[in-house]
Amino acid sequence: MYEMTENSWFLVCQGRYQLNCQNQSCFVLWHAYNLNSINTIGTYAPAFVALQLAMESAIQSLVALFVVFLATTDAEVIDLRWDVDIDNSFGPSPFAQPVITINDAFPGPLINATTNDIVKVNVFNYLDEPLLFTWNGIQQRLNSWQDGVSGTNCAIKPGTNWTYAFVVKDQIGTFTYFPSINYQKLAGGFGPIRVNNRIVINVPFAKPEAEFDLLIGDWFFTDYKGIRSRLGASTKVPDMILINGKAPYGYSTSKPHESVEVTKGKTYRLRVSNVGSTLSFNFRIQNHKMVVVETEGSYTNQITLESLDVHVGQSYSLLVTADQHDADYYIVAAPKMLNTTDDSPLVAKGVLHYTKSGSPVSGPLPVGPDPWDVRFSVNQARSIRWNMTTGAARPNPQGTFNVSNVTLTETIILHGSQANIGGLYRYTVNNISYVTPDTPLKLADYYVNGSGVYRLGEFPIHSVKDEAGIGVSVVNAIHKGWHEIIFQNHLTLMDSWHLDGYGFYVVGFGDGVWTSGSRDSYNLYDPVVRSTVQVYPGGWTAVYVFLDNPGMWNLRSQHLKHWYLGEQLYVRVHDDDPNPAKENPPPKNLLLCGMFGGRIAPGSAPEPQPGW
Repeated sequence: MYEMTENSWFLVCQGRYQLNCQNQSCFVLWHAYNLNSINTIGTYAPAFVALQLAMESAIQSLVALFVVFLATTDAEVIDLRWDVDIDNSFGPSPFAQPVITINDAFPGPLINATTNDIVKVNVFNYLDEPLLFTWNGIQQRLNSWQDGVSGTNCAIKPGTNWTYAFVVKDQIGTFTYFPSINYQKLAGGFGPIRVNNRIVINVPFAKPEAEFDLLIGDWFFTDYKGIRSRLGASTKVPDMILINGKAPYGYSTSKPHESVEVTKGKTYRLRVSNVGSTLSFNFRIQNHKMVVVETEGSYTNQITLESLDVHVGQSYSLLVTADQHDADYYIVAAPKMLNTTDDSPLVAKGVLHYTKSGSPVSGPLPVGPDPWDVRFSVNQARSIRWNMTTGAARPNPQGTFNVSNVTLTETIILHGSQANIGGLYRYTVNNISYVTPDTPLKLADYYVNGSGVYRLGEFPIHSVKDEAGIGVSVVNAIHKGWHEIIFQNHLTLMDSWHLDGYGFYVVGFGDGVWTSGSRDSYNLYDPVVRSTVQVYPGGWTAVYVFLDNPGMWNLRSQHLKHWYLGEQLYVRVHDDDPNPAKENPPPKNLLLCGMFGGRIAPGSAPEPQPGW
């Protein structure tokens, strides 16, 4: 691998490319290169020949050109093909049920990337209905075209394929993907995403012996289409909680359980995600403690816990040391706010298996907190804080970016609730239940400034409409403004909220109704940054977010039923500068639908190839 030094950079400037510049000019270029933390031009060095003519232009233009070029020189391209289909043999239930598989696997395959890698996923839709995937926590910098939700993308039709292409720009951490439309997440199709550190970053813990992805979530035995058809009229409790798509230990001799194999004395990284639709859970391992080190792209202050609450849509990295006698131990995920017994299928049970174990799991399950103890959960949430001194995607400390002295541009207050609209129960934000238009908001925004699809200024960001109704809710946010968002939960259920395109600073939790005086309780020193945050029943959660990523971004409840029945909106972050360096233009393989169906929108690509 060819590594650039200051001296070799001078040679490139003055010799190889015959650039007529003084050492000071080359010094500027060297530091432009170095500050962008690219560190190598690797096997791409021959490509610099193509820049020879450009190097003869003004030095200012050259700096900009190198910044753009070098931003991707140490990135790998990860090319994936996903065949998405229905399989009736994977389900954990005692009878056949349709499960969405990817490449004949459930859960789906791991996306194992490194900071700044380019990920391309060619999705072949073998389902009998349209399909989209979203990348939960991947920020899609300057590229909401790849976000994979109904407000940004036309769906992939049955019998066709479409390729997502995105960069995991300036991110590390633990994330997931899943189908985002038609209630399909209830049937599977989800999988893990790891974004690893570049080797130049000092990770704040020793390299573990191995890593394991634990995708844990509630599961229904009923066909997802059947549940989807009755959503507005009934509520059903899930039947089971799965670990990596597997039934609890002891549930059935014909159904496998999840087992994690470890060696005594070694430390392992468990990447735990709640991929369910409804239930929060408390995660614990018999006779073992866990160290929280990361959540959704942020390194945390390392705290040791006996159990951890994980809410719908959230992800954590936990370090677990195999420091007990050689044996097998229970891995448990027990639901929150639900009364269960140890033998209930709603208590997920896997096995931590020591390689030299000679005995199966035994004894009672590890005891966790009372599932109704909200105070325990809130106090634990407040204890999970940002590691201010470590680097993450970049070498500079995470704490370089903090909220202790920011000036707020706007406060947005979002009241989540339920209402009877047209004889059906729907979920609302500020008494408006979102309905999905035929034309994705991003398409309409780009080509016709939203005309005929949505209207800016209609969604109330500080108040609740007097009468509940439906609408296409879009907030016009201020580009590069600091926004305070208050999530107010008027439901009796736990909720969790997610913002695509960003991580937000979780500055506070509280009971009752938020007021301006609630700011006195905020943690503005080291709030953790994440993309999904829980909101407790009858309470509020406050976050800060710096909206520097132009695009159309989904802000939603992660509770699948709430999301599907209207508890969502979109945040339009618009940059008046049309320079593509600020926001990517539409991809060449852009899908068209709605008002653009059957014709070519300005500057877009032809329709994708049908079939394969």
